[in-house]
Amino acid sequence: MTADAPEIEVEERARRIIESTIELAEEGGFEAVRLRDVAARAEVAMGTLYRRFRSKEELLVAALEQETRAMEDRVRQRPPTGANAGDRAVGFFVIATRGMLRRPNLSRAMLRCAAAGEPALARKVGLFHDMMRRMIVGAIRGEAVTPGAEVMTDRERLLGDVLNQIWFALMVGWSGGLQTSATINERMRASVELILGEGENTI
Repeated sequence: MTADAPEIEVEERARRIIESTIELAEEGGFEAVRLRDVAARAEVAMGTLYRRFRSKEELLVAALEQETRAMEDRVRQRPPTGANAGDRAVGFFVIATRGMLRRPNLSRAMLRCAAAGEPALARKVGLFHDMMRRMIVGAIRGEAVTPGAEVMTDRERLLGDVLNQIWFALMVGWSGGLQTSATINERMRASVELILGEGENTI
C-alpha cells in the first residue's frame, strides 16, 4: 500500500456518501436524507460519516457542490453559444435551469439547504455561488473562466453576482411552486437585457 492509499480510501468513502445522499434525496426529497440511511447505502460506519458530515444539511450542500462542479465540466465542454454576451448568458441560464429541474426532488432539497442561511454552511454555499459566478462571467465573455487563474474585473464580478442572485431567487421560488421552467427562462432573459443593456451585449 502506498503512502497515498489511506487518503484515496477516505475520498472514495466521501464520494460514496455524497452519491448516496443524492440518490436518497431524488427518491424522497429532503426528509428522505437520514444520516443512518445514507451511511447504510454508502456502506460506511456512522462514525465515518460523522467525521466528514455533521448533518443532513451539510450532506446536501456537499451534493450541491458536486452537482455544480459536474455542470461546470459540461459547460466547459459545450459552452452556451450566441452572437453576443446577452444571448450567451441567457443560454447559460437555460442550461443551468434545465439541469436543476431534471431531478426536482434533489434540487428542492439542495436549494432548501443553500437558502437556509446556516452560518456553519456559509463557506460551502459560497463555493456554489463562486462557481455560478465563474460560469456566468465565462458565458458573458464567450470563453471559460479557469479556476485558480481567473482574473475578473470588478464589473464582471458584479454582473455575475447580480445575475446569479436573481437566478437563485427564481430557483428558490420554483422549489416553492411559484415558478416554472418557462417563467424562470423568461425572467432571466428580461434580467439579462436589463442588466447588460442594449448597447452592452458585446462586452
